[in-house]
Amino acid sequence: MAAPVDLELKKAFTELQAKVMDTQQKVKLADLQIEQLTKTKKHAHLTDTEVMMLVDETPHVRGRGRMFILQPKGVIHNQLLEKQRIAEEKIKELEQKKSYLERSVKEAEDNIREMLMARRAQ
Repeated sequence: MAAPVDLELKKAFTELQAKVMDTQQKVKLADLQIEQLTKTKKHAHLTDTEVMMLVDETPHVRGRGRMFILQPKGVIHNQLLEKQRIAEEKIKELEQKKSYLERSVKEAEDNIREMLMARRAQ
């Protein structure tokens, strides 16, 4: 009877261990995405600051692929603000996902500990 319990425990332990590893990888990916979005947001903010310091009569162009488009200062300002807003929303979503994944890892680790304690008690 001890052998089936050990096999069952071993199977559950390997499944939980795989889940922990997978979740940790997802947390690292979310961290990298948050870092990239933070850089994008900061770049848009700095660009917007520089654009707003320019005189209205200065020609303002925006790069699109291999061409440049002449646009009014207000349009460029609105596009940069929108870019910052979108980056901020994505950062919030990723932080929520990250906290969920971290809770999931903690629960999986707790389950592993409980199984080991149950095995020791037997």
